[in-house]
Amino acid sequence: MSDVDTLAGVPAVEPGTAGPPCAYARLRSEEPVVRTRLPNGEPGWLLSRYADVRAAFADPRLERPLLSAWPLREGDTAPPPCLPTFLEMTGEHHERVRRAVLPLFGRRRLEPMGPRIRAMAEDLIDTMVAGSVDGTADLVASYVDPLPLRVLCETTGLPHEDRDIYLPHTLTLLGASGVPMTEVLAALSALQDYATALIDRKEREDADEDYIRLLLAQSRSPGSDLTRDDVVSFVVTMLMAGYKTTIQHTGNALLALLTHPGALRRLRDEPSGIGTAVEELLRYVPLMNAINILVAKEDFTLHGKNIRAGDAVVPVPASANRDPAAFADPDRLDLTRSPNAHVAFGHGPHACTGGHLTRLQLATAIQVLLERLPGIELAVPVDSIPWDEATPLRAPAQLPVRW
Repeated sequence: MSDVDTLAGVPAVEPGTAGPPCAYARLRSEEPVVRTRLPNGEPGWLLSRYADVRAAFADPRLERPLLSAWPLREGDTAPPPCLPTFLEMTGEHHERVRRAVLPLFGRRRLEPMGPRIRAMAEDLIDTMVAGSVDGTADLVASYVDPLPLRVLCETTGLPHEDRDIYLPHTLTLLGASGVPMTEVLAALSALQDYATALIDRKEREDADEDYIRLLLAQSRSPGSDLTRDDVVSFVVTMLMAGYKTTIQHTGNALLALLTHPGALRRLRDEPSGIGTAVEELLRYVPLMNAINILVAKEDFTLHGKNIRAGDAVVPVPASANRDPAAFADPDRLDLTRSPNAHVAFGHGPHACTGGHLTRLQLATAIQVLLERLPGIELAVPVDSIPWDEATPLRAPAQLPVRW
């Protein structure tokens, strides 16, 4: 029996929930750094405490491995060349690309998007209400699923009509930690081919300005920090980070509100509190469950555990955001909690570039829903709601509601 065979698996999420599993509470208390088996069978060190998770994201001794090259076992041939996504870029390459992209996702740049996102949300609510004969509907199919993709396409310039091409590959990559490497490589290659073809189309067409066109124009400027390959990586990264994760979190956030009717009423009656409420929903609802794989570049010790160069290290934001050492009464949803230094978007150089867009989208989705359907409530018992568990980004598959 190998050492990997004797390792415990990543704690399982309780059925019918997004997590975090109760087992993380024990790990935070007793084994904050624990050797475990990841979903793809590889060994890794799981970090469950807030302080350790936050520090790991910014630790220069840890780097994100290439999806196309990890794990690379002894005797394996080199993987086919694949462009790194923003999540995988390191050093000077990451710094210059982040400098170019970050202004596109700043609050000032996104401010004009607010009315456009609101219009999309209102249109979806209108369609949902008009299509209901009895004042009930599935909020996931009618609202939660379509809104993030519309926002992503509107913002970045991804064609909505191509969704049947790029979305299946995106879902494969989001489950990469438990998917055979051949499937990961095929999906990554397909997305890069799609992104390359899309950029070729945009160069030939005369159309409205979007983020892809802005970055493409910047890459052609003399002395630019961007290359054409970086723009391809931007498209792939936006699909991986800006679509399914937002659907997952929006569905779980709305479920949290619907199962806390007092909090929902308070937010409906005091809409000015939406900013603070969104931060609490980002903390309370797990955005990622044990899928943040880092690799040690050198040996070091943490809480008495000897982490070796090449070891996988997995900080778990879902656990960190429920750490009582960082948050008072962490398992309670408190929409007035402030300050709220959650790590839903990571921390450090690789903190999520699209965090402000996610906040804007979630706030708008909640506000429009409560304005248009102030009496909204679950139409079925919460324990009868089916769940989508196809990827680590667990979320309700349906949210039957009435108004």
